[in-house]
Amino acid sequence: MPKKKKTVFVCNSCGHETPKWLGKCPGCGGWNTFTEEIAVETPAMREVRQGLSEATKPIPVGQVETEDMPRFSAGSTELDRVLGGGIIPASLVLIVGDPGVGKSSLTLRVSAAVARAGRRVLYVTGEESMRQVRLRADRLEAIADELYIVSETNLATIDTYIENVQPSLLIIDSIQTVYDPNLESAPGSVSQVREGTARLLAIAKKRGIAAFIVGHVTKDGTLAGPRVLEHMVDTVLYFEGSKDTQYRVLRAVKNRFGSTNEIGLFEMRDVGLVDVPDASKFFLSDAPPDSGSVIVPTVEGTRPLLVEIQSLVAETPYMPPRRTADAVDIKRIQLLLAVLEKRVRLPIGACDVYIKVAGGIRIDEPAADLGFAVAMASSFANRLVKPKTIVFGEVGLSGEVRAVGEAERRIREAARLGFTHAVLPKKNADVLEGMKLGITLLGAETIGEALKLAMPRG
Repeated sequence: MPKKKKTVFVCNSCGHETPKWLGKCPGCGGWNTFTEEIAVETPAMREVRQGLSEATKPIPVGQVETEDMPRFSAGSTELDRVLGGGIIPASLVLIVGDPGVGKSSLTLRVSAAVARAGRRVLYVTGEESMRQVRLRADRLEAIADELYIVSETNLATIDTYIENVQPSLLIIDSIQTVYDPNLESAPGSVSQVREGTARLLAIAKKRGIAAFIVGHVTKDGTLAGPRVLEHMVDTVLYFEGSKDTQYRVLRAVKNRFGSTNEIGLFEMRDVGLVDVPDASKFFLSDAPPDSGSVIVPTVEGTRPLLVEIQSLVAETPYMPPRRTADAVDIKRIQLLLAVLEKRVRLPIGACDVYIKVAGGIRIDEPAADLGFAVAMASSFANRLVKPKTIVFGEVGLSGEVRAVGEAERRIREAARLGFTHAVLPKKNADVLEGMKLGITLLGAETIGEALKLAMPRG
């Protein structure tokens, strides 16, 4: 009598396992996310759990031997910036983004650049034929002698190709299409995705191969599959930006070899994704200024960016009024509206409010608070902000304007682009006073003072 196979229920969102079906996942709180799968302890997962190095005894941290990790360029200044200076051998990088955002175009371009530099690259596609990849390579001008492509989804066969080609860089497009024939679950399931990542992680660490794996996203923009994948890989890169827009932002949300504050900016053209070295010029509009428009200097990692915040405030006969924000946390807008209503006596609470960041780049730092507040007040009063003026600062609940970091860098970037005035926190203005920045500093202690400085009468 054959032995009955043991099954477990696995959450499709976070990978939590339970011996019986549950309506709500205790790991992530999701509802109806459990699917039944056969419990199998695969060699790849055992290898990851046990570690890829031999067991050692505990020693003082100062006695641990270290070595420099030689990086090599990805052929893209923006991608090198996000990775922390380039690609590290024996690292596993996960690239996530919406369909059509440019993941395959970027990885193919990087593959060709690395191959032209003399390193062998193996590009494994599970969603397209080799002919389709060749057509895209022709369009992107990504032809190189050391770039090898193959259309395969079987993990065992892929392992054989890796052994034969001995690449320095491995591309898997995508992780949701590869499968282990020893598992009975379908490709794309939690078990298959987790096993595929574990196998590729073991290959990368053992053979010193840098590996990029492409991942799909769910309808709410998060990684499809168990969240444990983000813990297994060394770096997680998220593509931001709609496929209908011209610009893309590549942001690191995890990086064991560099900062997670850096972003890479790309422009989608006929030849694929192209680096954007001077992003501020692209995000600033050439249209004449209008009420509700404010220029805010934001800092992403080590890069200052000047972006345009647009606001539309209009009276509405419907209650409650509508609040809509694009690329901004709507809770921040609601907080700033309450501060304007309470501290400045601006009767804006009964109006519809729409906020948009030109170019689609998302702004999360508190230094943009004052810019949002000035934009909404400008639209409500139908008054223009002083020409060639930037606005930045954090706004507190009592209406005070608080100092922010990297003020000098923001000011110098604005002066480089021809701006003549800056409305900023008073403490930042006092620190920068006396420096030859080529711009007039207008310090404000409260949000009321900032509105008067940004929109002077007469």
